[in-house]
Amino acid sequence: MDTDELAVLVQAAAAGSLSAAARRLGLTPTIASRRLAALEQRLGTRLMHRTTRSVSLTPEGEAFLPHAQAMLGIEEAARASLAPARQGASGLLRVTAPAAFGRKIVAPLVPGLLADNPELRIELELTDSVVDIVAAGMDVAVRIGRLRDSSLIARRLAPNPRVLCASPAYLERAGTPRTVEALAGHECLTLTGMAAWPFETDGRLREVRVGGRFASTSVEALRAACLGGLGLALLSAWDVVEELRAGTLLPVRLDASIPQEFAIWAVYPSARLVSPKLRIFIAALAEALATLTLQVPACGHEENG
Repeated sequence: MDTDELAVLVQAAAAGSLSAAARRLGLTPTIASRRLAALEQRLGTRLMHRTTRSVSLTPEGEAFLPHAQAMLGIEEAARASLAPARQGASGLLRVTAPAAFGRKIVAPLVPGLLADNPELRIELELTDSVVDIVAAGMDVAVRIGRLRDSSLIARRLAPNPRVLCASPAYLERAGTPRTVEALAGHECLTLTGMAAWPFETDGRLREVRVGGRFASTSVEALRAACLGGLGLALLSAWDVVEELRAGTLLPVRLDASIPQEFAIWAVYPSARLVSPKLRIFIAALAEALATLTLQVPACGHEENG
């Protein structure tokens, strides 16, 4: 089967249009359309519905897409096995990551990866939504927190300690809570739809209902609101470690209770064929996370609340 034709199908399914697929593959839209038509003729079935602006998979296309992706993966791995190690990784690496983490941690890795691998290209999608990486044609997703059960492969890269924190101004105004029960009397800045924070108390997980006048779908918006003195926030240490060191945010420690620690994961479709481009990305990210200092500074606010 012609892998050039398969590549058009996979990229068109991910991008939602033939013209976008053509740009990713360095083709003209006409050639991309011809290759898709040739694949459909070869298989004897229509794989995509076409309009002037977009394309979408037919039921037959949805059934065939995972096989097309697998065949392209096999070809890439086969080519990589014949290439000298010094040539490094090549091809297009498509990554999705949470917005704040992607900007702070993943994006700074890109210049070095591209400099070390001249044949490599990278697309980085930053979103706080959980992306279906198989349907979207992604090579890897960076995820933080609890993972949903799935057929995807997940590699744990690092712990993700979290810290309950607030600005000095808020703590001066509202006092400092010392127990999880005291959180009910405070402005708590939450992600939209998440009305409880998980804490570990005496080795047991406890979901504590919290609320306040501000919620957001964006972790970055919560961080900004916390810095602005609107309330308490439960944030990842990597996101606020500099503010904690500078004292613009202060850690709030509760008696006998600590925030539940999550983890940072790399999630990808298959463990059977891990391409060089995926391998070097995961290694670079794991190394970057290993060098981060995620210790919460030993300072705090002494007011009682």
